[in-house]
Amino acid sequence: MHEQTDGHEQANTHEQANGRSVGIVGAGPGGLAAAVLLAASGAQVTVYESRPTVGGRTSRLTLHGQGGRVHHFDRGPTFFLMPYVLEEVFAAAGRRLSDYATMTRLDPMYRLVFAQADGPSVTLDCTQDAGVMAARLGAIEPRDGAAFEGFLEENRAKLRAFEPVLRKPFGRLLDALDGDLLRAAPRLKPWRSVHGDLSVRFRSPLVRLALSFQSKYLGMSPYACPSLFTILPLIEYQFGVWHPAGGCNALMGALAEVAAELGAQVRCGHPVRGLGFEGDRCVGVRTDAGEHRHDQVILNADASHAMRTLIPPGLRRRWSDRKLDGMKHSCSTYMLYLGLRQRLDLPHHTICISERYRENLADLAEPGRLSERPSMYFCNASATDPGLSPNGGSGVYVLVPTPNCRSGIDWDAARPRLRAAAMDKLAELAGRRVEGLVEVEHEATPDDWRAQGIQFGATFNLAHGLDQMLMFRPQHELPDVRGVWLVGGGTHPGSGLPVIFLSAQITARLVCQRLGLAYSGDGALRARAVLADRPDAGHAHGPALGGPRAALGH
Repeated sequence: MHEQTDGHEQANTHEQANGRSVGIVGAGPGGLAAAVLLAASGAQVTVYESRPTVGGRTSRLTLHGQGGRVHHFDRGPTFFLMPYVLEEVFAAAGRRLSDYATMTRLDPMYRLVFAQADGPSVTLDCTQDAGVMAARLGAIEPRDGAAFEGFLEENRAKLRAFEPVLRKPFGRLLDALDGDLLRAAPRLKPWRSVHGDLSVRFRSPLVRLALSFQSKYLGMSPYACPSLFTILPLIEYQFGVWHPAGGCNALMGALAEVAAELGAQVRCGHPVRGLGFEGDRCVGVRTDAGEHRHDQVILNADASHAMRTLIPPGLRRRWSDRKLDGMKHSCSTYMLYLGLRQRLDLPHHTICISERYRENLADLAEPGRLSERPSMYFCNASATDPGLSPNGGSGVYVLVPTPNCRSGIDWDAARPRLRAAAMDKLAELAGRRVEGLVEVEHEATPDDWRAQGIQFGATFNLAHGLDQMLMFRPQHELPDVRGVWLVGGGTHPGSGLPVIFLSAQITARLVCQRLGLAYSGDGALRARAVLADRPDAGHAHGPALGGPRAALGH
């Protein structure tokens, strides 16, 4: 885990503005990837992180149990998809991801448990083997099994068409005339939702759910999420679901390590209190140690929160408080992290879909309402990675989607109800009560997420409706001010680790252009084949990747 690099921060040293100095506010995945890309391109980079360790929402939580037992958790993302995008970041720095992280392909990718109002639950283990998966879907509805390969082919074509769009900045309305976007548009069916698109091909409601629940990765309902995002299940079945040894936070440590090798400074425990401006030009950042001048500044904090707190209202006419208040934000989550004294026989990933799923989704948008029977997600990462809970323990991560803080819900009052529902569902999955096995636990509610600088506690950032995508999302280069950039889930292409790494590539390329530097990532992209046609996405090493440097605790 990458810790604070300098206990006595010195102003006016490495970060002295010199024509190629870049300050990055936040050591989340976007900020760290941008730091690697910019440092590899010749920029002088300083990353300022308010917390004692790197990762942002992808940070690590460590709980201490009994008898010296420890339990390590990812606080946020636990699925790792599209590893080739992160490999591009490492390749741009002349490194290989496999030298810094061990990656294991999961099979099954995850287990789906569909609750039924009139009978026992239906369980579906989802595998990357398309033939096996078609047979499993066919056992639910024969015609749907036969339709599965056609669904994959259609979405391969959609991903090939849309991937160039995901890699480009969209800062102006005129960018709607971009050739790649116009060529991709006929495949996107913007008049359809994910659910509507799947309903044309698949008959069974369970099969549709198995191929649409992924909309929750964006914090959205498949009944409202644009049909573009049927590419999400394709990404899983094409490229697999992976587990990095040590969890997703270990990848953040690996990025911080590479950034440091390239000369970047990563300063943990140094919150940025404000930006410095001369007129409309940003000239640096202000921390408790003083002023630090930079030629360009990148914000990797929550976009809505960062614009409000770091940029004076008079300098952001396009993104005023009123404009930001009017943006649609995603749902939030209740989190329960359980350290158990025994191993639990559960798959790595289990998604429990309520028999009232559509009602659940409506509740997320309804002020003041919590679902009576919510859907939930359970991660038992120690099933794959025992080092996360050594000495025979298990660490179980529970996520319950909830409304965000705009709902007016009293989250302190709601905690006991949410915890009880999570423990009841866990007992159902495990076939026994596990309360007596809990030796340590930690909870987080939307209020806790909001206290960490996440606007409205919306853990999946801004919503991903068509009215908040491409040029309608906050731009990589903020208008009205000069020298301020965004990276992360609040800008194009959106939220989720793979697309945040794409956001870092876009922002880093634009900043290099502004600084007059050759962008190192272009060579890595030229060296890469069209990965949407390759079932293993360049992973010729089988189900696990990694070298001797890959270990828990980067």
